[in-house]
Amino acid sequence: MNRFKPTTWLRATLLAVPVLATQVAITQLQIDTGLHPLAVAVAAEGDKQSERETRRTPALRNEVYEKLTEAQEAAEAKDLATAKRILDEMIANSGKKALNSYEMANVYNLYAFIQYSKEDYAGALKSYEKVVSQPDIPVAMEINTRFTIAQLYFVQEQWQQGIDAMLKWFSMTDKPNANAYILLAQGYYQVKDYDKALVNVDKAIAMSKAANQIPKEQWLNLARFLYFEKNDIKNTEAVLEELLTYYPKKEYWVQLSHMYGEQEKTSEQLAALETAYVQSMLDKDNEQVMMAYLYLNADVPYKAAKVMDKGLSNKTIEDKSKNWELTGNAWRQAQELEKAIPAMEAAAASSDKGELYARLGNIYLDNDEFSKAITAINKGLSRGGVKRPDTARLVLGMAYFNLNQYDKAREAFNAAASDERSAGYAKQWIGYMDSELARQQSLKDESAGNAAQQADASAQTPGDDKAADEASGEKVSQDKEKAEEPAAGKPEDKGKAEG
Repeated sequence: MNRFKPTTWLRATLLAVPVLATQVAITQLQIDTGLHPLAVAVAAEGDKQSERETRRTPALRNEVYEKLTEAQEAAEAKDLATAKRILDEMIANSGKKALNSYEMANVYNLYAFIQYSKEDYAGALKSYEKVVSQPDIPVAMEINTRFTIAQLYFVQEQWQQGIDAMLKWFSMTDKPNANAYILLAQGYYQVKDYDKALVNVDKAIAMSKAANQIPKEQWLNLARFLYFEKNDIKNTEAVLEELLTYYPKKEYWVQLSHMYGEQEKTSEQLAALETAYVQSMLDKDNEQVMMAYLYLNADVPYKAAKVMDKGLSNKTIEDKSKNWELTGNAWRQAQELEKAIPAMEAAAASSDKGELYARLGNIYLDNDEFSKAITAINKGLSRGGVKRPDTARLVLGMAYFNLNQYDKAREAFNAAASDERSAGYAKQWIGYMDSELARQQSLKDESAGNAAQQADASAQTPGDDKAADEASGEKVSQDKEKAEEPAAGKPEDKGKAEG
Protein backbone atom coordinates (compact mmCIF):
# COMPACT_ATOMS: atom_id res chain seq x y z
CA MET A 1 0.00 0.00 0.00
CA ASN A 2 1.32 3.42 -0.92
CA ARG A 3 1.90 5.14 2.39
CA PHE A 4 1.25 8.82 3.10
CA LYS A 5 4.20 10.56 4.78
CA PRO A 6 3.01 13.21 7.23
CA THR A 7 6.52 14.47 8.00
CA THR A 8 7.21 15.25 4.36
CA TRP A 9 3.88 17.00 3.92
CA LEU A 10 4.33 19.04 7.10
CA ARG A 11 7.76 20.25 6.12
CA ALA A 12 6.58 21.18 2.63
CA THR A 13 3.63 23.09 4.09
CA LEU A 14 5.70 25.04 6.57
CA LEU A 15 8.63 25.86 4.34
CA ALA A 16 6.93 26.53 1.02
CA VAL A 17 6.58 30.33 1.41
CA PRO A 18 9.04 32.83 2.96
CA VAL A 19 8.04 34.88 5.98
CA LEU A 20 6.62 38.36 5.36
CA ALA A 21 6.92 40.94 8.10
CA THR A 22 4.06 43.23 9.10
CA GLN A 23 3.99 45.93 11.77
CA VAL A 24 4.06 43.19 14.40
CA ALA A 25 5.84 40.68 12.11
CA ILE A 26 2.90 38.26 11.67
CA THR A 27 4.57 35.48 9.70
CA GLN A 28 3.43 33.77 6.54
CA LEU A 29 3.57 30.59 8.54
CA GLN A 30 0.65 31.85 10.55
CA ILE A 31 -1.30 32.99 7.51
CA ASP A 32 -0.72 29.74 5.60
CA THR A 33 -2.13 27.69 8.45
CA GLY A 34 -5.27 29.74 8.79
CA LEU A 35 -4.39 32.38 11.40
CA HIS A 36 -5.19 35.97 10.60
CA PRO A 37 -3.29 39.25 10.78
CA LEU A 38 -3.44 41.13 14.05
CA ALA A 39 -6.56 43.23 13.42
CA VAL A 40 -8.66 40.18 12.51
CA ALA A 41 -7.21 38.06 15.26
CA VAL A 42 -8.14 40.70 17.83
CA ALA A 43 -11.72 40.68 16.63
CA ALA A 44 -11.79 36.89 16.78
CA GLU A 45 -10.66 36.96 20.39
CA GLY A 46 -13.50 39.19 21.57
CA ASP A 47 -14.71 36.48 23.93
CA LYS A 48 -11.62 36.83 26.08
CA GLN A 49 -12.47 40.29 27.34
CA SER A 50 -11.80 39.40 30.95
CA GLU A 51 -8.22 38.42 30.18
CA ARG A 52 -7.77 41.38 27.86
CA GLU A 53 -8.93 43.80 30.54
CA THR A 54 -6.23 42.54 32.90
CA ARG A 55 -3.53 43.40 30.35
CA ARG A 56 -2.52 47.03 30.05
CA THR A 57 -0.37 46.94 26.94
CA PRO A 58 2.25 49.72 26.79
CA ALA A 59 2.03 52.11 23.85
CA LEU A 60 4.20 51.77 20.77
CA ARG A 61 5.99 55.13 20.55
CA ASN A 62 6.28 56.91 17.20
CA GLU A 63 10.09 56.93 17.11
CA VAL A 64 10.17 53.21 17.87
CA TYR A 65 7.53 52.52 15.22
CA GLU A 66 9.63 54.45 12.68
CA LYS A 67 12.75 52.42 13.53
CA LEU A 68 10.77 49.18 13.27
CA THR A 69 9.42 50.28 9.91
CA GLU A 70 12.96 51.07 8.70
CA ALA A 71 14.22 47.66 9.82
CA GLN A 72 11.25 45.93 8.25
CA GLU A 73 11.75 47.63 4.89
CA ALA A 74 15.41 46.60 4.88
CA ALA A 75 14.47 43.03 5.70
CA GLU A 76 11.85 42.89 2.93
CA ALA A 77 14.50 44.19 0.53
CA LYS A 78 16.66 41.25 1.67
CA ASP A 79 19.15 43.64 3.29
CA LEU A 80 19.16 41.51 6.40
CA ALA A 81 22.43 42.94 7.72
CA THR A 82 21.01 46.48 7.80
CA ALA A 83 17.79 45.28 9.40
CA LYS A 84 19.73 43.47 12.13
CA ARG A 85 21.96 46.49 12.76
CA ILE A 86 18.92 48.72 13.31
CA LEU A 87 17.41 46.24 15.74
CA ASP A 88 20.72 45.85 17.60
CA GLU A 89 20.91 49.64 18.04
CA MET A 90 17.35 49.77 19.35
CA ILE A 91 18.10 47.18 22.04
CA ALA A 92 21.42 48.85 22.91
CA ASN A 93 19.68 52.14 23.79
CA SER A 94 19.06 52.73 27.49
CA GLY A 95 17.70 55.35 29.75
CA LYS A 96 14.69 57.25 28.51
CA LYS A 97 14.97 55.55 25.13
CA ALA A 98 14.78 52.05 26.62
CA LEU A 99 12.13 49.89 24.96
CA ASN A 100 9.01 48.86 26.83
CA SER A 101 7.76 45.27 26.77
CA TYR A 102 5.48 45.74 23.75
CA GLU A 103 8.22 47.47 21.77
CA MET A 104 10.71 44.78 22.79
CA ALA A 105 8.29 42.10 21.65
CA ASN A 106 8.08 43.68 18.21
CA VAL A 107 11.87 43.90 17.99
CA TYR A 108 12.25 40.19 18.79
CA ASN A 109 9.46 39.40 16.33
CA LEU A 110 11.44 41.11 13.59
CA TYR A 111 14.64 39.37 14.73
CA ALA A 112 12.77 36.08 14.30
CA PHE A 113 11.81 37.06 10.76
CA ILE A 114 15.46 37.74 9.87
CA GLN A 115 16.59 34.42 11.35
CA TYR A 116 13.79 32.53 9.62
CA SER A 117 14.82 34.11 6.31
CA LYS A 118 18.29 32.64 6.85
CA GLU A 119 16.69 29.25 7.66
CA ASP A 120 18.03 29.62 11.18
CA TYR A 121 14.95 27.95 12.66
CA ALA A 122 16.51 27.40 16.08
CA GLY A 123 17.41 31.09 16.29
CA ALA A 124 13.95 32.14 15.11
CA LEU A 125 12.40 29.91 17.74
CA LYS A 126 14.44 31.52 20.50
CA SER A 127 13.43 34.97 19.33
CA TYR A 128 9.74 34.03 19.26
CA GLU A 129 10.08 32.61 22.76
CA LYS A 130 11.41 36.02 23.83
CA VAL A 131 8.36 37.65 22.26
CA VAL A 132 5.91 35.70 24.42
CA SER A 133 8.10 36.13 27.49
CA GLN A 134 7.47 39.88 27.42
CA PRO A 135 4.82 40.97 29.92
CA ASP A 136 1.56 42.62 28.89
CA ILE A 137 1.83 42.14 25.14
CA PRO A 138 -1.50 42.05 23.24
CA VAL A 139 -3.33 38.74 23.60
CA ALA A 140 -3.69 38.38 19.84
CA MET A 141 0.04 38.86 19.36
CA GLU A 142 0.81 36.18 21.93
CA ILE A 143 -1.70 33.77 20.37
CA ASN A 144 -0.27 34.20 16.88
CA THR A 145 3.30 33.90 18.12
CA ARG A 146 2.58 30.75 20.14
CA PHE A 147 1.15 29.12 17.02
CA THR A 148 4.33 29.97 15.12
CA ILE A 149 6.44 28.59 17.97
CA ALA A 150 4.58 25.28 17.71
CA GLN A 151 5.18 25.17 13.98
CA LEU A 152 8.90 25.81 14.35
CA TYR A 153 9.19 22.98 16.87
CA PHE A 154 7.56 20.69 14.30
CA VAL A 155 9.87 21.92 11.53
CA GLN A 156 12.81 20.89 13.71
CA GLU A 157 11.13 17.57 14.49
CA GLN A 158 10.87 18.38 18.18
CA TRP A 159 7.49 16.74 18.27
CA GLN A 160 6.63 16.74 21.96
CA GLN A 161 7.67 20.37 22.40
CA GLY A 162 5.50 21.21 19.40
CA ILE A 163 2.54 19.37 20.92
CA ASP A 164 3.00 21.20 24.23
CA ALA A 165 3.18 24.53 22.41
CA MET A 166 0.03 23.73 20.46
CA LEU A 167 -1.85 22.77 23.62
CA LYS A 168 -0.81 26.08 25.18
CA TRP A 169 -2.11 27.83 22.07
CA PHE A 170 -5.42 25.91 22.26
CA SER A 171 -5.82 27.01 25.88
CA MET A 172 -5.66 30.65 24.82
CA THR A 173 -7.91 30.70 21.77
CA ASP A 174 -11.68 30.38 21.66
CA LYS A 175 -11.96 29.56 17.99
CA PRO A 176 -9.25 27.17 16.80
CA ASN A 177 -9.58 26.42 13.10
CA ALA A 178 -9.36 23.07 11.34
CA ASN A 179 -5.73 23.64 10.33
CA ALA A 180 -4.73 23.84 13.97
CA TYR A 181 -6.29 20.44 14.68
CA ILE A 182 -4.40 19.01 11.71
CA LEU A 183 -1.10 20.37 13.00
CA LEU A 184 -1.74 18.88 16.43
CA ALA A 185 -2.68 15.57 14.77
CA GLN A 186 0.66 15.63 12.97
CA GLY A 187 2.47 15.99 16.25
CA TYR A 188 0.59 13.16 17.90
CA TYR A 189 1.23 10.95 14.89
CA GLN A 190 4.97 11.53 15.17
CA VAL A 191 5.02 10.43 18.82
CA LYS A 192 2.88 7.43 17.79
CA ASP A 193 -0.14 8.49 19.79
CA TYR A 194 -2.47 7.45 16.97
CA ASP A 195 -5.64 7.68 19.03
CA LYS A 196 -5.14 11.39 19.79
CA ALA A 197 -3.95 12.00 16.24
CA LEU A 198 -7.19 10.52 14.90
CA VAL A 199 -9.33 12.54 17.29
CA ASN A 200 -7.78 15.74 15.96
CA VAL A 201 -7.78 14.90 12.25
CA ASP A 202 -11.39 13.71 12.48
CA LYS A 203 -12.26 16.99 14.22
CA ALA A 204 -10.68 18.98 11.39
CA ILE A 205 -12.54 16.96 8.74
CA ALA A 206 -15.82 17.35 10.60
CA MET A 207 -15.31 21.11 10.88
CA SER A 208 -14.69 21.31 7.16
CA LYS A 209 -17.86 19.40 6.36
CA ALA A 210 -19.88 21.48 8.81
CA ALA A 211 -18.79 24.57 6.90
CA ASN A 212 -19.98 22.93 3.64
CA GLN A 213 -16.40 22.62 2.46
CA ILE A 214 -14.66 19.65 0.89
CA PRO A 215 -12.07 18.23 3.30
CA LYS A 216 -8.54 18.72 2.02
CA GLU A 217 -6.99 15.73 0.33
CA GLN A 218 -4.00 15.82 2.71
CA TRP A 219 -6.33 15.64 5.70
CA LEU A 220 -8.19 12.62 4.39
CA ASN A 221 -4.88 11.01 3.53
CA LEU A 222 -3.63 11.55 7.06
CA ALA A 223 -6.81 9.97 8.44
CA ARG A 224 -6.45 7.05 6.03
CA PHE A 225 -2.83 6.56 7.01
CA LEU A 226 -3.60 6.63 10.74
CA TYR A 227 -6.44 4.13 10.39
CA PHE A 228 -4.20 1.87 8.33
CA GLU A 229 -1.43 2.07 10.93
CA LYS A 230 -3.98 0.98 13.55
CA ASN A 231 -4.96 -1.91 11.25
CA ASP A 232 -8.50 -0.53 11.17
CA ILE A 233 -9.33 -1.85 7.71
CA LYS A 234 -13.01 -0.89 7.82
CA ASN A 235 -12.33 2.79 8.49
CA THR A 236 -9.40 2.84 6.08
CA GLU A 237 -11.83 1.62 3.45
CA ALA A 238 -14.37 4.32 4.40
CA VAL A 239 -11.78 7.10 4.09
CA LEU A 240 -10.61 5.78 0.71
CA GLU A 241 -14.19 5.78 -0.53
CA GLU A 242 -14.46 9.41 0.59
CA LEU A 243 -11.18 10.28 -1.12
CA LEU A 244 -12.52 8.81 -4.35
CA THR A 245 -15.67 10.91 -3.99
CA TYR A 246 -13.68 14.15 -4.02
CA TYR A 247 -10.31 13.18 -5.51
CA PRO A 248 -10.75 10.21 -7.90
CA LYS A 249 -7.21 9.01 -8.48
CA LYS A 250 -5.70 5.73 -9.52
CA GLU A 251 -3.79 5.18 -6.29
CA TYR A 252 -6.99 5.34 -4.26
CA TRP A 253 -8.78 2.81 -6.49
CA VAL A 254 -5.83 0.43 -6.15
CA GLN A 255 -5.63 0.91 -2.38
CA LEU A 256 -9.39 0.49 -1.99
CA SER A 257 -9.18 -2.75 -3.96
CA HIS A 258 -6.53 -3.96 -1.52
CA MET A 259 -8.74 -3.05 1.44
CA TYR A 260 -11.66 -4.99 -0.05
CA GLY A 261 -9.30 -7.90 -0.57
CA GLU A 262 -8.22 -7.79 3.09
CA GLN A 263 -11.87 -8.24 4.02
CA GLU A 264 -12.41 -10.94 1.39
CA LYS A 265 -14.93 -8.77 -0.44
CA THR A 266 -13.89 -10.29 -3.74
CA SER A 267 -16.61 -8.80 -5.92
CA GLU A 268 -15.94 -5.29 -4.55
CA GLN A 269 -12.20 -5.86 -4.92
CA LEU A 270 -12.66 -6.73 -8.59
CA ALA A 271 -15.08 -3.84 -9.18
CA ALA A 272 -12.69 -1.25 -7.70
CA LEU A 273 -9.74 -2.39 -9.78
CA GLU A 274 -11.88 -2.79 -12.88
CA THR A 275 -13.11 0.81 -12.50
CA ALA A 276 -9.51 1.99 -12.58
CA TYR A 277 -8.68 -0.32 -15.47
CA VAL A 278 -11.49 0.88 -17.76
CA GLN A 279 -10.26 4.43 -17.17
CA SER A 280 -6.78 3.38 -18.37
CA MET A 281 -5.34 4.10 -14.93
CA LEU A 282 -3.61 0.76 -14.43
CA ASP A 283 -0.32 1.28 -16.22
CA LYS A 284 1.91 -0.86 -14.02
CA ASP A 285 2.75 -4.50 -14.59
CA ASN A 286 1.70 -5.76 -11.16
CA GLU A 287 -1.62 -3.90 -11.25
CA GLN A 288 -2.68 -5.45 -14.55
CA VAL A 289 -1.53 -8.92 -13.52
CA MET A 290 -3.56 -8.57 -10.31
CA MET A 291 -6.54 -7.56 -12.46
CA ALA A 292 -6.12 -10.74 -14.53
CA TYR A 293 -5.92 -12.94 -11.45
CA LEU A 294 -9.08 -11.35 -10.06
CA TYR A 295 -10.91 -12.10 -13.31
CA LEU A 296 -9.71 -15.71 -13.16
CA ASN A 297 -10.86 -16.05 -9.56
CA ALA A 298 -14.23 -14.68 -10.63
CA ASP A 299 -14.44 -17.32 -13.39
CA VAL A 300 -14.10 -14.76 -16.16
CA PRO A 301 -11.01 -16.18 -17.92
CA TYR A 302 -11.72 -14.44 -21.23
CA LYS A 303 -11.37 -10.99 -19.64
CA ALA A 304 -8.25 -12.13 -17.79
CA ALA A 305 -6.71 -13.23 -21.08
CA LYS A 306 -7.66 -9.94 -22.78
CA VAL A 307 -6.03 -7.91 -19.99
CA MET A 308 -2.81 -9.91 -20.24
CA ASP A 309 -2.81 -9.96 -24.03
CA LYS A 310 -3.23 -6.19 -24.25
CA GLY A 311 -0.57 -5.48 -21.63
CA LEU A 312 1.96 -7.80 -23.26
CA SER A 313 1.23 -6.25 -26.65
CA ASN A 314 1.70 -2.64 -25.52
CA LYS A 315 4.59 -3.64 -23.23
CA THR A 316 3.00 -2.36 -20.02
CA ILE A 317 3.24 -5.97 -18.81
CA GLU A 318 6.74 -7.43 -18.68
CA ASP A 319 7.64 -9.94 -21.38
CA LYS A 320 8.54 -12.87 -19.13
CA SER A 321 7.65 -16.52 -18.84
CA LYS A 322 5.32 -16.19 -15.84
CA ASN A 323 3.14 -13.60 -17.57
CA TRP A 324 2.91 -15.61 -20.78
CA GLU A 325 2.00 -18.65 -18.71
CA LEU A 326 -0.85 -16.74 -17.05
CA THR A 327 -2.03 -15.58 -20.48
CA GLY A 328 -1.92 -19.10 -21.90
CA ASN A 329 -3.80 -20.56 -18.93
CA ALA A 330 -6.46 -17.86 -19.20
CA TRP A 331 -7.00 -18.46 -22.92
CA ARG A 332 -7.16 -22.21 -22.30
CA GLN A 333 -9.75 -21.81 -19.56
CA ALA A 334 -11.71 -19.61 -21.95
CA GLN A 335 -11.60 -22.50 -24.47
CA GLU A 336 -9.57 -20.35 -26.89
CA LEU A 337 -6.97 -23.01 -27.71
CA GLU A 338 -5.69 -21.30 -30.85
CA LYS A 339 -4.73 -18.29 -28.70
CA ALA A 340 -3.57 -20.34 -25.74
CA ILE A 341 -0.96 -22.22 -27.78
CA PRO A 342 1.24 -19.26 -28.87
CA ALA A 343 1.08 -17.79 -25.37
CA MET A 344 2.19 -21.04 -23.77
CA GLU A 345 4.85 -21.50 -26.46
CA ALA A 346 6.27 -18.12 -25.48
CA ALA A 347 6.09 -19.06 -21.79
CA ALA A 348 7.90 -22.37 -22.34
CA ALA A 349 10.58 -20.83 -24.54
CA SER A 350 11.41 -18.30 -21.80
CA SER A 351 11.57 -20.87 -19.01
CA ASP A 352 14.61 -22.86 -17.98
CA LYS A 353 12.50 -25.75 -16.65
CA GLY A 354 10.43 -28.38 -18.40
CA GLU A 355 7.14 -27.78 -16.57
CA LEU A 356 5.77 -25.35 -19.13
CA TYR A 357 6.63 -27.67 -22.03
CA ALA A 358 4.60 -30.36 -20.28
CA ARG A 359 1.66 -27.96 -20.02
CA LEU A 360 2.13 -26.92 -23.64
CA GLY A 361 1.97 -30.58 -24.65
CA ASN A 362 -1.31 -30.89 -22.79
CA ILE A 363 -2.78 -27.98 -24.74
CA TYR A 364 -1.55 -29.50 -28.01
CA LEU A 365 -3.37 -32.70 -27.03
CA ASP A 366 -6.53 -30.68 -26.34
CA ASN A 367 -6.24 -29.26 -29.85
CA ASP A 368 -5.61 -32.72 -31.42
CA GLU A 369 -2.08 -31.75 -32.44
CA PHE A 370 -0.63 -35.08 -31.33
CA SER A 371 2.82 -34.87 -32.91
CA LYS A 372 3.44 -31.45 -31.36
CA ALA A 373 2.19 -32.76 -28.02
CA ILE A 374 4.76 -35.58 -28.16
CA THR A 375 7.60 -33.20 -29.03
CA ALA A 376 6.70 -30.72 -26.27
CA ILE A 377 6.31 -33.32 -23.53
CA ASN A 378 9.48 -35.16 -24.41
CA LYS A 379 11.33 -31.83 -24.36
CA GLY A 380 9.88 -31.01 -20.96
CA LEU A 381 10.76 -34.39 -19.49
CA SER A 382 14.31 -34.25 -20.83
CA ARG A 383 14.79 -30.70 -19.50
CA GLY A 384 13.58 -31.63 -16.01
CA GLY A 385 11.61 -29.68 -13.46
CA VAL A 386 8.22 -31.15 -14.41
CA LYS A 387 6.04 -31.13 -11.30
CA ARG A 388 4.05 -34.25 -12.24
CA PRO A 389 6.11 -36.41 -14.63
CA ASP A 390 3.53 -39.18 -14.23
CA THR A 391 0.74 -36.98 -15.58
CA ALA A 392 2.99 -35.77 -18.40
CA ARG A 393 3.66 -39.39 -19.39
CA LEU A 394 -0.05 -40.14 -19.39
CA VAL A 395 -0.56 -37.30 -21.87
CA LEU A 396 2.40 -38.57 -23.86
CA GLY A 397 0.85 -42.07 -23.98
CA MET A 398 -2.48 -40.63 -25.18
CA ALA A 399 -0.73 -38.69 -27.96
CA TYR A 400 1.15 -41.80 -29.12
CA PHE A 401 -2.06 -43.84 -28.94
CA ASN A 402 -3.91 -41.37 -31.16
CA LEU A 403 -1.10 -41.69 -33.71
CA ASN A 404 -1.37 -45.51 -33.53
CA GLN A 405 2.15 -45.74 -32.11
CA TYR A 406 1.07 -48.38 -29.62
CA ASP A 407 4.49 -49.59 -28.48
CA LYS A 408 5.55 -46.09 -27.49
CA ALA A 409 2.17 -45.48 -25.92
CA ARG A 410 2.57 -48.61 -23.79
CA GLU A 411 6.04 -47.49 -22.75
CA ALA A 412 4.71 -44.10 -21.66
CA PHE A 413 1.77 -45.60 -19.74
CA ASN A 414 4.05 -48.08 -17.99
CA ALA A 415 6.34 -45.23 -16.94
CA ALA A 416 3.34 -43.28 -15.62
CA ALA A 417 2.19 -46.34 -13.68
CA SER A 418 5.41 -46.28 -11.62
CA ASP A 419 3.85 -43.36 -9.69
CA GLU A 420 0.99 -44.58 -7.52
CA ARG A 421 -0.94 -41.37 -8.18
CA SER A 422 -1.33 -42.34 -11.83
CA ALA A 423 -0.95 -46.13 -11.61
CA GLY A 424 -4.65 -46.94 -11.73
CA TYR A 425 -5.38 -44.63 -14.62
CA ALA A 426 -2.32 -45.81 -16.57
CA LYS A 427 -3.43 -49.42 -16.18
CA GLN A 428 -6.91 -48.50 -17.46
CA TRP A 429 -5.31 -47.03 -20.56
CA ILE A 430 -3.11 -50.11 -21.06
CA GLY A 431 -6.16 -52.34 -20.66
CA TYR A 432 -8.11 -50.23 -23.10
CA MET A 433 -5.25 -50.28 -25.59
CA ASP A 434 -4.90 -54.07 -25.30
CA SER A 435 -8.62 -54.56 -25.89
CA GLU A 436 -8.47 -52.20 -28.85
CA LEU A 437 -5.53 -54.06 -30.35
CA ALA A 438 -7.31 -57.38 -29.79
CA ARG A 439 -10.45 -56.01 -31.41
CA GLN A 440 -8.52 -54.77 -34.40
CA GLN A 441 -6.73 -58.11 -34.75
CA SER A 442 -10.05 -59.95 -34.51
CA LEU A 443 -11.47 -57.80 -37.26
CA LYS A 444 -8.43 -58.46 -39.42
CA ASP A 445 -8.77 -62.22 -38.86
CA GLU A 446 -12.47 -62.10 -39.59
CA SER A 447 -11.84 -60.06 -42.71
CA ALA A 448 -9.20 -62.52 -43.88
CA GLY A 449 -11.54 -65.49 -43.29
CA ASN A 450 -14.35 -63.83 -45.14
CA ALA A 451 -12.06 -63.11 -48.02
CA ALA A 452 -11.04 -66.79 -48.20
CA GLN A 453 -14.66 -67.93 -48.15
CA GLN A 454 -15.48 -65.52 -50.94
CA ALA A 455 -12.59 -66.88 -52.98
CA ASP A 456 -13.80 -70.45 -52.53
CA ALA A 457 -17.34 -69.48 -53.49
CA SER A 458 -16.06 -67.67 -56.53
CA ALA A 459 -14.13 -70.76 -57.65
CA GLN A 460 -17.21 -72.99 -57.28
CA THR A 461 -19.58 -70.64 -59.23
CA PRO A 462 -17.48 -68.98 -61.90
CA GLY A 463 -20.54 -67.75 -63.73
CA ASP A 464 -21.50 -65.39 -60.92
CA ASP A 465 -18.18 -63.49 -60.61
CA LYS A 466 -19.75 -60.03 -60.67
CA ALA A 467 -22.15 -60.72 -57.82
CA ALA A 468 -19.37 -62.33 -55.79
CA ASP A 469 -17.07 -59.34 -56.29
CA GLU A 470 -19.77 -56.91 -55.17
CA ALA A 471 -20.52 -58.99 -52.08
CA SER A 472 -16.82 -59.22 -51.25
CA GLY A 473 -16.33 -55.47 -51.62
CA GLU A 474 -19.30 -54.69 -49.37
CA LYS A 475 -17.95 -57.07 -46.72
CA VAL A 476 -14.47 -55.48 -46.79
CA SER A 477 -16.02 -52.02 -46.39
CA GLN A 478 -18.01 -53.14 -43.37
CA ASP A 479 -14.92 -54.74 -41.82
CA LYS A 480 -12.97 -51.48 -42.28
CA GLU A 481 -15.69 -49.47 -40.55
CA LYS A 482 -15.67 -51.86 -37.61
CA ALA A 483 -11.89 -51.66 -37.37
CA GLU A 484 -12.00 -47.87 -37.18
CA GLU A 485 -14.54 -47.84 -34.34
CA PRO A 486 -12.82 -47.62 -30.90
CA ALA A 487 -13.38 -50.32 -28.37
CA ALA A 488 -15.86 -49.66 -25.59
CA GLY A 489 -14.67 -48.32 -22.25
CA LYS A 490 -11.99 -45.83 -23.36
CA PRO A 491 -10.66 -43.88 -20.31
CA GLU A 492 -11.35 -40.15 -20.19
CA ASP A 493 -8.48 -37.91 -21.15
CA LYS A 494 -7.06 -37.28 -17.71
CA GLY A 495 -4.42 -34.96 -19.10
CA LYS A 496 -7.05 -32.68 -20.58
CA ALA A 497 -9.03 -32.65 -17.38
CA GLU A 498 -6.09 -31.77 -15.18
CA GLY A 499 -4.45 -29.18 -17.43
